[in-house]
Amino acid sequence: MFTDRVRVFVKAGDGGAGALSFRREKYVPRGGPDGGNGGRGGNIILEVSNDLNSLADFRYKHHFVAPAGGRGGGSRRHGKDGRDLLLKQRLVAAAGGRGGRGNANFKSATRQTPRFAELGEPGKSRWLTLELKLIADVGLLGLPNAGKSTLLAASSAARPKIADYPFTTLEPVLGVVELDPETTFVMADLPGLIEGASEGAGLGLQFLRHIERTRVLIHVVDGTAGDREKLWSDYEQVRGELRKYSSALARRPQLVAINKMDALADAGEVLAFRQRLVRLRRRSFPISAATGEGVQDLLWAAARALKKTPREQLAEPLPALKVYRGPATAEPFTIVSQEGGFTVSGSQLERLLAMTDLRNPEALARFQRTLDRWGLNEALARHGARGGETVRIRDVEFLYDPSR
Repeated sequence: MFTDRVRVFVKAGDGGAGALSFRREKYVPRGGPDGGNGGRGGNIILEVSNDLNSLADFRYKHHFVAPAGGRGGGSRRHGKDGRDLLLKQRLVAAAGGRGGRGNANFKSATRQTPRFAELGEPGKSRWLTLELKLIADVGLLGLPNAGKSTLLAASSAARPKIADYPFTTLEPVLGVVELDPETTFVMADLPGLIEGASEGAGLGLQFLRHIERTRVLIHVVDGTAGDREKLWSDYEQVRGELRKYSSALARRPQLVAINKMDALADAGEVLAFRQRLVRLRRRSFPISAATGEGVQDLLWAAARALKKTPREQLAEPLPALKVYRGPATAEPFTIVSQEGGFTVSGSQLERLLAMTDLRNPEALARFQRTLDRWGLNEALARHGARGGETVRIRDVEFLYDPSR
């Protein structure tokens, strides 16, 4: 089954904890702190792949977790960085957590023997929706049952499902057209468009995006659909949906293939339709995909049009590696009053809490000093705190004490 849209959960690796360690050597009774830093957690990186033509790899596996960083060690040994986990795209979708600093980093003139180290920063996690846009050189478009699948089968080794009823093609099918050893291109058969496709009717929006990066379009019209006015109406219906979806796509080089000529007793209506196309400077080709009549002329015209429309004209420049960090608060914290206390939140504050070992008295004292420096106690007092209220930061609760 063709898969071009999936939803996956990604979590970057947590940073490794810093080491709480002191130098221990003979004849060095007071060697001082030598705890190394924890390693960085692995990132979740989306990487573009030219040979990816389906998201089927993500159909059954929806959760991806990068490895955590290693713990720091004594003798200032730093933990191993977690290995990055690559998915096929090009973006750091979830950044790995920073490794916690070992106690050697906290030595100062007033603190010679720090007995605490940081925990590793948790890796970021989020849900992602991945969407694939196939890249074909030539896209076949038209109303249902116009004969697009038959044309692709007659032009390449692709074997799409073919039957005499609308919506036979329910997913894009790619085929390689080889006119001679020097002239080949990829052609895509797309589900038929109906009125309202640009707004999601039928399978429109799911598959219109697959022709956004094609260089040439072949509009297949059923020559047996009716008189010249009916042929023109069918042609304009598809053109209108293209314009609504993307004006740039509607301006793409386009050839018109009038199919099923072998089933026509009188070609007069088709001739009148073709004359009308000439006034629009639209090249048209009477063909029979079933018998092969006229197909080679159409394909060679498509090959010549491709040479005039280099891929570079449509290619979007690849950006440098981007890191998506998500929303972050500019201030260290925000306070929300609630019954019996307050909820305090903020990316800086929550990162500090996550990297603090609350079981270690020295680490807890450093956490409190940092909050004092940020002005949390004064801010709580301005919000009406008097003492004894519960202050919640993520899943941790403290009691507010204005006297300390």
